[in-house]
Amino acid sequence: MERYSRRSNLQQYEAQRYFRELLHEAAGAVGLDRVAWTTQQAGDGELAVVPREVSESRVIGRFVPELNRRLRNHNSSRLPAARIRLRVAVHQGLVHLDGANGFPGNAVVFVCRLCEAEPVKKALATFPDAGVALVVSTEIFRDVVTEYPEEMRPERFVRIEVAHPDKDFREQAWLCVVDENLAAVAVQGVPPVSGEGAAQAEEKVVDTTEVKPANSATEHGGIRTGDIRVKGQNAIGPGATAIGSVGRDANFGTRRGNRR
Repeated sequence: MERYSRRSNLQQYEAQRYFRELLHEAAGAVGLDRVAWTTQQAGDGELAVVPREVSESRVIGRFVPELNRRLRNHNSSRLPAARIRLRVAVHQGLVHLDGANGFPGNAVVFVCRLCEAEPVKKALATFPDAGVALVVSTEIFRDVVTEYPEEMRPERFVRIEVAHPDKDFREQAWLCVVDENLAAVAVQGVPPVSGEGAAQAEEKVVDTTEVKPANSATEHGGIRTGDIRVKGQNAIGPGATAIGSVGRDANFGTRRGNRR
């Protein structure tokens, strides 16, 4: 949630309640059962591992827009201090559900880094009426967003660099503010689009990521953690799921032991 720490105790209490209600309502409206999600609460957000039968396209193409619509409606009758606006990040990878204090996995760390990126925060702040700023990994953009252009509007995404120097993290991702034209405004950390379509720009990203060294033992498979990637759309395979986040630490991901 945006500006959660700036709220009073009572405002935080109310924000948490509405946050959960809006997630449940948005999921139910698009046929998703939130009860089946494995979650870890974080006050201002949620880490959620969705069932394997839930596809990334359904999460991004239906759930996120519905959540944005409900947030806009919720916020329309409230003062700025009481509004709920979310950063949502989506990624995929291996997640373990048996951790002693959370869900271990580089994919979880990765998606949280995306959600906390400064360009994502600044993009959401640029549109005061928006409900959701959505950031997805390069793999998700290539294999999901561009495959469903009629639902996900890939031309509305802008490529960004996500950098956390203190954590030795620097990756590229794709960002949009749902129902807003991010490419038409100047946002610090978000490069302007100069006549280059999203698909063409993404092709360049794929070419450059192929030469990066692997830093996990999975380099000969379809997925690499740390420098996580999926080798083509066919790597999605049966039982595909998504990892993403709602709020600071919310993730959508795989069941334990299932690679994508």
